Amino acid sequence: MRILIDIGHPAHVHLFKHFAWEMQKKRHEIFFTCRDKEFEIYLLKHYRFSFKSFGKKYNSTPGKIWGMFEFGIKEFLSGLRFKPDLFLSHGSIYAAHASFLLGKPHIALEDTFNFEQIRLYKPFTNVILTCNYDHPLKSPKVIRYSGYHELAYLHPLRFSPDKKVLKELGISEGEKYVIMRFVSWNASHDIGHKGISTENKILAVKEFSKYARVFISSESELPQELAGYKLNIPPHKIHDALAFATLLFAESFTMPAECSILGTPSIIIHDNIALQLQEQQNKYGLCFKYSESEEDQQIAIKKGIELLNTSYIKKEWASRRDRMLSEKIDVTAFLVWFVENWPESFKIMKENPGYQERFR
Repeated sequence: MRILIDIGHPAHVHLFKHFAWEMQKKRHEIFFTCRDKEFEIYLLKHYRFSFKSFGKKYNSTPGKIWGMFEFGIKEFLSGLRFKPDLFLSHGSIYAAHASFLLGKPHIALEDTFNFEQIRLYKPFTNVILTCNYDHPLKSPKVIRYSGYHELAYLHPLRFSPDKKVLKELGISEGEKYVIMRFVSWNASHDIGHKGISTENKILAVKEFSKYARVFISSESELPQELAGYKLNIPPHKIHDALAFATLLFAESFTMPAECSILGTPSIIIHDNIALQLQEQQNKYGLCFKYSESEEDQQIAIKKGIELLNTSYIKKEWASRRDRMLSEKIDVTAFLVWFVENWPESFKIMKENPGYQERFR
């Protein structure tokens, strides 16, 4: 089988890497396409995958509109050359349209429920795999499974954190440290958001530094006052760093969801709802979410201080994490089965959703 996987975010490389490795072991051929956003190309090269980059993403609204046509044409041409039997993506508009034009099936994974994108790819997609918490995407194309995207690459069967990262960070074993994650707010679904104010970023660093070392991962350039806190490790080691961190303080959704799988407390400041984080907070107590209001930003900083001063917090989070894992499947194993057995797998899951339990 020949499979073309389109990547729209660095996390998508992680989402599909174990799937790709498992399929390659079975002598299937895998080819990736991507845009140059942050670390996609670095990660694809690091993991030695075959890929084609379509160039830099556009940040302006006219640029994004033009990009839909430009990248769509390039995806179609990549499909013509690679001749895939199947397209796979995290809700990629480009993969959906190319697959339709080439008469091939498109399997999409979805967990953001950004309907401005879903409306553009859903009509051209054969099946949409989603987590099984309540969500607004109602369609006969939807197949639900007990898991999160992050389990595809951070499930204990797939990932063991490497303590060598502590040496790279200059951290002693047992020493507390905080990772702060700031984003650029350039994505289409980021319009209208401002995130954490510069003043509160500086305040949070100042307060957290009283109890722990602070490192900052940022998509955009840091203000001069925070430049000295920049996290300087290779991108492929970020999950090792998150695993041993005492706290993540973020204005995005991906890293907090990853921390839930890793057993690291996280605080999220964002006005939008992330359904997987909502479940992880309400059902498992793994994270805490606040709005972008000035009042909530101040409350979030105080919550961070409280967590940093909580005794045995990592032990408690490991227990909460284990409870969550006991109720979820190995997403990569499920995806390998689903793709290899397409389209029969779609019928099986529709008739017997419990079939997925064999992937625990």
